[in-house]
Amino acid sequence: MKEIDFLPEWYKNGKRRDASYRTMYVVLGGIFAIMMVWNFFASSSVSRAEAELTRIAGGNAEAQAAARDFSQIKNLLAELQKQTETIQAIDSRINVAGVLAELSFVVDGPIVLRKVQITAEKFADTAAQASSNRPGSLVRAARVKKAGDQKLPIGDVRFKIEIGGVAAKAGDVAALICKLEDSPYFFQVVLLFSRNIHIKSETEMTRRTENSRDERNAPAVNVKASEFEIRCYLANYRQQ
Repeated sequence: MKEIDFLPEWYKNGKRRDASYRTMYVVLGGIFAIMMVWNFFASSSVSRAEAELTRIAGGNAEAQAAARDFSQIKNLLAELQKQTETIQAIDSRINVAGVLAELSFVVDGPIVLRKVQITAEKFADTAAQASSNRPGSLVRAARVKKAGDQKLPIGDVRFKIEIGGVAAKAGDVAALICKLEDSPYFFQVVLLFSRNIHIKSETEMTRRTENSRDERNAPAVNVKASEFEIRCYLANYRQQ
């Protein structure tokens, strides 16, 4: 049996238009919601990216400052290394205070020193040492006259010590030589000379001065002594 549709065509068309409008509205609302959600996440991503860029820029500035500091420290270290090399090149590794203290400990008894000379010598071969007897420059000399192209002895040098004075007797000189040989500071101790001399007694001279009226009649009193000179080397190096 065939159904008869009593609805007019214009009513049907209106219903179809309303359905299409509702569908369009739903689709547009979904698109709008999607766009809002995407905008939210995009804004969050942009904020995070800006924060990361700010952090990277700050880290870059800190890295540049650290690089400048490192460059300055590197230059300072290079300068200090040059100074250290210079100091090591001229350092003779001798403790003058310790040497003088050892001398004051060794030289005791009735001995009066008149000369203590410390001379620096460059290491040379045996032939050069045998052909030349000239001493090197004094350690404390500011300027030393040198012949030719001879250089100031600094750095790896050995030190020669010459001690001169007067002892009460020759046995005191021998005892001093033994003490120098036993000391770890000195070696190659050599007696250059030792001779007997006569020294006027200071007590007798004082008495004669006080009693000037008896000066002509007072006999002169001489005291026997032993004049000496010793040469040795400081044990601050090892000869290969």
